[in-house]
This record gives sequence, C-alpha cells and structure tokens, in this order.
Amino acid sequence: MVANQIAARGVSDELVLAAMRAVPRHEFVPDEYLGQAYDDHPLPIGFGQTISQPYIVALMTELLQIEPGDSVLEVGTGSGYQAAVLAEITDQVYTVEIIPELASSAEESLRRLGYTQVIVANLDGYYGWEEYAPFDAIIVTAAPDHIPSALVQQLKDGGRLVIPVGPPGAYQTLWQIIKQGEQLVSYNWGPVRFVPLTGGPG
Repeated sequence: MVANQIAARGVSDELVLAAMRAVPRHEFVPDEYLGQAYDDHPLPIGFGQTISQPYIVALMTELLQIEPGDSVLEVGTGSGYQAAVLAEITDQVYTVEIIPELASSAEESLRRLGYTQVIVANLDGYYGWEEYAPFDAIIVTAAPDHIPSALVQQLKDGGRLVIPVGPPGAYQTLWQIIKQGEQLVSYNWGPVRFVPLTGGPG
C-alpha cells in the first residue's frame, strides 16, 4: 500500500510514510470490508461516514507538516484511523467526532491498539476544541462549505490547517492554510470528495 499507492504518488515525508506502514488499517475497517482494507479508496464505516482512502490520509498528514511534540486537532474522528496515523508522529493528538457511536467505537479501537495518547471527545468540531487550543496543526476530515473561523482562531502562529472546502454531494477543494500573524497563506491541493461536515450554526 505505502509503496504503490502513496510514495509512488509523491508523498515523501519519512515520518508520514513510517506512520502509514505502522498503523494496521484493517483494524479500523468494518468486518464486511476487511478484504478491501488496503485498497486505495474510501470505505463505509456506518452512519453515512467513511474511512478515507490511504493516499488522501497520507497526503493530508504530510500537508500538516507535523513533528514529534506538535499539538494536533482532528475534526471528524470517524473510525479513528487518521488519529492513529497522527499518533505515530506526535504524542499530542486531540480528535472530535459529532456522532456519539463513532466517537465511542473509535476511542475503543485506539485504546485497544495502544494509542492511549489520543484524546477523543464527542463534540461539534465546527467549533474546534478551545480547551486544548492553540494547536500547531488542525486537520478536518469532512467538508464544510466555508472555513470555520474557530479553527483559524485556534491555530498557533505558524500553524497549519488542512481542510476540504466545498458544496455537499460534489467535489471540494483541498486547502492547506498557514497562519502567519494576522495573515492566512492558502495553497490549493486540488479536487477531493468528502462527506459533509455536520454541526455548526443551525
């Protein structure tokens, strides 16, 4: 998976590649999809949510530019797979999931596999997680139609936000946003397709 689907497509950060090799993806996939656990496409995990394709997980993790010791917030825990990948790189991982059942099952999977440093909460990620802010990096694994201001506010100076933005039910744009003082520097990483980010106003 790592050689053919990820490194071959340009992901080169050795910390990210090592993390992708280390995390047992099949442990985060429903039993009926175990045969496809390492294929390069998303898979359903229930409640209308998915586990992202391995390449996208690796790409977004690389765009976060995290190092050991960085504080990272994930919005949209889902299966817990992305959080486990982050936890292979840094010991400060915070992840929020709006669907209670997914938050609970992801936390159980992470604990069972030894990722005890990951802190999971059933929260509306549109508003980030003020208790643990500011963060060196924030990754959003569902797509809002705009960038939530709370997430930008909860970034440290120099912090990175990686987020798909666009209309539900269509392709979105993957953005890497770097906070530089009062300025935001944005990089467009092309089209992606994510489930909508739920929660927020209304």
